[in-house]
Amino acid sequence: MSEKIYRDSVHNIIRVKTDDDEGKLLVRLIDTAEFQRLRRIKQLGLALFAYQAAEHSRFTHSLGALHLATRTLEKLTTKYKISGEAQTAVRVAALLHDIGHGAFSHVIETILGFHHEQFSIEAVLSDETEVGQILREFSSELPENVAAIIRGNFRPMALAQLVSSQLDVDRMDYLLRDSLMTGAKYGIYDVEWIIKSLEIDEENDRLYVSARGIYAVEDYLQARYYMFRQVYFHRTLRSAESVLHSLLRRALELFKVGKTIWFAAATPFEKILRGEKLLLKEHLELDDADVMFHIKQWEKSDDKILSDLSKRFLNRKLFKVFDLDMPAGERQNFLDAARKAVENAGFEAKYYFIEDRAGDVPYYFYTKDTTEPKNLIYVEEGFSHPQIREISEVSAAVRGLQKGYQIHRVCFPPELKEKIARIYHKK
Repeated sequence: MSEKIYRDSVHNIIRVKTDDDEGKLLVRLIDTAEFQRLRRIKQLGLALFAYQAAEHSRFTHSLGALHLATRTLEKLTTKYKISGEAQTAVRVAALLHDIGHGAFSHVIETILGFHHEQFSIEAVLSDETEVGQILREFSSELPENVAAIIRGNFRPMALAQLVSSQLDVDRMDYLLRDSLMTGAKYGIYDVEWIIKSLEIDEENDRLYVSARGIYAVEDYLQARYYMFRQVYFHRTLRSAESVLHSLLRRALELFKVGKTIWFAAATPFEKILRGEKLLLKEHLELDDADVMFHIKQWEKSDDKILSDLSKRFLNRKLFKVFDLDMPAGERQNFLDAARKAVENAGFEAKYYFIEDRAGDVPYYFYTKDTTEPKNLIYVEEGFSHPQIREISEVSAAVRGLQKGYQIHRVCFPPELKEKIARIYHKK
């Protein structure tokens, strides 16, 4: 059997057969410029500021998602009839779901006002990308099928859920991968038993987990919960994001008012500074290195704020982070006093005093309260007379995870730690 082998830190060996048309398609997609670009985008953005080994890329994660999609389809097709075209679309969508990610993954999306999924869909459908051309060459219907899976409106919905849902190959891979690469053990769960337990409710067109797999899914959801609390919401990571946000906002502001700021002329980065939306081709030219290169130049800027923030970011001299562990009614007085202390120390508050909020958003934690049916996890309850029910109706452990978790923190220069600590204790 002819095959392409990719060695992987999580799955050990990822095999792609190359003795059939689908396998050749997958290898061609992996070798495109757009997919190879994912090697230059870190999976966890700025997590390496907190976990020094978290240097893994969107490339490795995407291969892992393809591997889990292949294994899951192999299991399901032993029992259910799934067309070859649909299987190909699922595998390709698992491989390409992150192809539209921007530099540092999610970090810059909020500043520049885009969502990576839209660029992923556009890349798949485009006549100008290598990916789009290869997909259309394989089948005229494949690009739209892959785009529909990424959007979540593909039918059968059960197949779309393998790539886009609350229990999909994307999340199943990144939890294991991020846990391994950060050294945090919170993301470990029994992926083998989940794959073994996945079933299709053909009458209602949805995935569900057989009764024997409910504990593995509880474990998976708890892993997700604690990875967000302990890794993705880590104070140091969020502090690094705050500094990056501040320096990019400063750069945009300087450019807007006509101040001198270095940039690579006639590049997509110039267009970003102008506040213009990037075209797909321009977006796919950028990666982590472009942002870092500009920050390294801004370290020498005549603007003291931009220079200082750039140095803090490059040299890991990050902001101090305080959790607002106080009654909600006392917070505003503390925030006002702390912000004034920052300003009195000579720092411009909009860049040096950052409120960090993140909380019980459905993407982070599983919740039954959703308007998207695809985002509900169903399990089989009972063995003699089994019923398919939403998991929180069956599992007390999952209900406990739905009580909500929020963070409210402030980030500020560490040299003001003692001063703000005194304000905090006087509140």
